[in-house]
Amino acid sequence: MENHLISTSKTLLDALNQINNLKCGPLVLFVVDESGKMVGTLTDGDSRRALISGASVNDTTEKIMHRNFNYLPVHAIGDVQEIRRQKDLQMKLVPVLDGDMHIVDVIDLQKYKTRLPIDAVLMAGGKGERLRPLTEKTPKPLLMVGDKAIIDHNVDRLVTYGIKHISVTVNYLKEQIEEHYATPRNGIKVNCCREPKYLGTIGSVKFVERFYNDTVLVMNSDLFTNIDYEDFFLHFYENEAEMSVAAVPYNVSIPYGILDLEGRNIKGLMEKPQYNYYANAGIYLVKRRVLDEIPENQVFNATDLIEKLISEKKKVIRYPLNGTWIDIGNPQEYQKANDLVRHW
Repeated sequence: MENHLISTSKTLLDALNQINNLKCGPLVLFVVDESGKMVGTLTDGDSRRALISGASVNDTTEKIMHRNFNYLPVHAIGDVQEIRRQKDLQMKLVPVLDGDMHIVDVIDLQKYKTRLPIDAVLMAGGKGERLRPLTEKTPKPLLMVGDKAIIDHNVDRLVTYGIKHISVTVNYLKEQIEEHYATPRNGIKVNCCREPKYLGTIGSVKFVERFYNDTVLVMNSDLFTNIDYEDFFLHFYENEAEMSVAAVPYNVSIPYGILDLEGRNIKGLMEKPQYNYYANAGIYLVKRRVLDEIPENQVFNATDLIEKLISEKKKVIRYPLNGTWIDIGNPQEYQKANDLVRHW
């Protein structure tokens, strides 16, 4: 952020030098007055237009800056719809201002897709028995897909959606995953939480010590997917649900004529019917309070949570996942993921 700040007392020449030193990213400066308040913006284009119009390189930035600028109030930093509006305006770098117009953060919409106000938990404690011998000495999440581990494809994608709080629950060969995330990844510290024993597909969430947001994403770490997390979140938010289950289309075709029977009597015939279903994709969004429904130190699956919430008349919805989704549970699916990643 500091590289993009310039004082109103600096000259246009100072601004040009500072813009020239921006190695990458948007060529824009945020102009602040002596009290640190943001008062304008100055881009590479603004500077060139000022010079063409007769400005001097010794004129101050205050004289030539753009005073009508876009920004995000600090109380709206979790407003995904407002961030989407900024993207629609082709904004690349959005300053976040407090009530006194001081810059408290900058959202880089060229580097990140958005800034989702959610925590993420990836389940990485399974043994991956169907992938043996590959998983005898390596935990399945650390198997390579292309040039990086399965789990890193998921972590990196979460980071691109501006998710800052990511936890991984570990059990089988846990030391390897803990060592893998001993240093931050793409600027984000991944928190590893030990599961003392196998607790099902969601029970280990109880070992995440702290959540920072009211919405929590829980997912299997061994998935290969390009799900749009922003769309997933907005669908969840707009439907005011307690839990949303990402689901993939699953079609069953029967190559025979099927009899519609009532006892031994044939009531009709369905010729080669097709049935369309939605299958659980192992990716969930939940309100943080829902996690209180998970029992302590007890095997508890995500399907148990779904059924518990439904029995309590809580709102559980389906989110249709129409993009890429591979559950890397066997050698065939693992090979399929490796073949696919070459084309991404």
